Amino acid sequence: MRKGTILFCCLVLLAGAVPAMAADAPLKVGFIYVSPIGDAGWSYAHDQGRLAVEAMDGVTTSYVEAVPEGPDSERVMLNMARKDFDIVFATSYGYMDAMLKVAGQFPDTVFMHCSGYKQADNMGNYFGRMYQARYLSGLVAGSMSKSGRIGYVAAFPIPEVIRGINAFTIGVRQANPDAQVRVVWTKTWYDPATEKEAAKSLLDVGCDVIAQHQDSPGPQEAAQERGAYSVGYNSDMSAFAPEAHLTAAIWNWGPLYVETVQQVRQGTWQSAALWPGMEKGIVDLAPYGPMVPDSVRQRVEKAKAALVAGRDTVFAGPIKDQQGTVRIAAGTTPSDKDLLGMTWFVEGVIGTTQ
Repeated sequence: MRKGTILFCCLVLLAGAVPAMAADAPLKVGFIYVSPIGDAGWSYAHDQGRLAVEAMDGVTTSYVEAVPEGPDSERVMLNMARKDFDIVFATSYGYMDAMLKVAGQFPDTVFMHCSGYKQADNMGNYFGRMYQARYLSGLVAGSMSKSGRIGYVAAFPIPEVIRGINAFTIGVRQANPDAQVRVVWTKTWYDPATEKEAAKSLLDVGCDVIAQHQDSPGPQEAAQERGAYSVGYNSDMSAFAPEAHLTAAIWNWGPLYVETVQQVRQGTWQSAALWPGMEKGIVDLAPYGPMVPDSVRQRVEKAKAALVAGRDTVFAGPIKDQQGTVRIAAGTTPSDKDLLGMTWFVEGVIGTTQ
């Protein structure tokens, strides 16, 4: 699977920093994507980050798109390493083992793997606290829903996706305590037709807002066609459904990519497991649609400011699961390990984690 769970998200320093490079030394940086950059979603967002790196002085970038997980990804990584790329970013969970293998063969190359958990002296991993933006988008969705039934088109039942649904639902129910979030699994990352049909099935049962953990604008297009609202993911896809689009939980990989390249150039890069959030600008909300009133915007912006300031209380207890059992006690918050291994739904979610 492309996007998985980071098991260790605190900063872990494994080896000495790489040697500093000459300030004017050219740097070659490679990116590997699991889908076309024209997907308007996951790979598109990563490529926007690549463009930020491309704009740096003395840096050239290259990318290969639509690379399947498995042997093909190893071949692409080997090709980049043999061509003396200084840094290689692999942006799919299923690239992890291939990258670890290749990293062992090219100790002078820096490898960075997105959304995994394995490391080596010259290989780190990175992801972002997308659940923070999910929570904020849930506040918007819960405020805008009239029926109190909100649909969620979801990819795979893994902790990353489950955690996002839970954070979204917490936001929804803070705005509307009686609201429910209905989940449909597609078992796809990028399949516009399947994702659109899943959204239609949720609209058929009375959902008036459609959210998603999918890479295509299909769910949002379905919402617009039915006169419902939508909440997007990965990037601002409002152009695909301008009458429906409330906002979106979006990635901004540029700051992380630029910082990593700077560290390699300065000789300060060290293998680590990175999990930054809104305080680093890695995750954010897309601009609000014109239908979102000022009162809702102000509430969400206040909550966002708290997250940016480091007051992350998205999963502050007491929080119950679907069966009414308290999973997070009052006055406590879960550890990162607990968040990264989350496999249960919060109260208010209709659906299974299977």
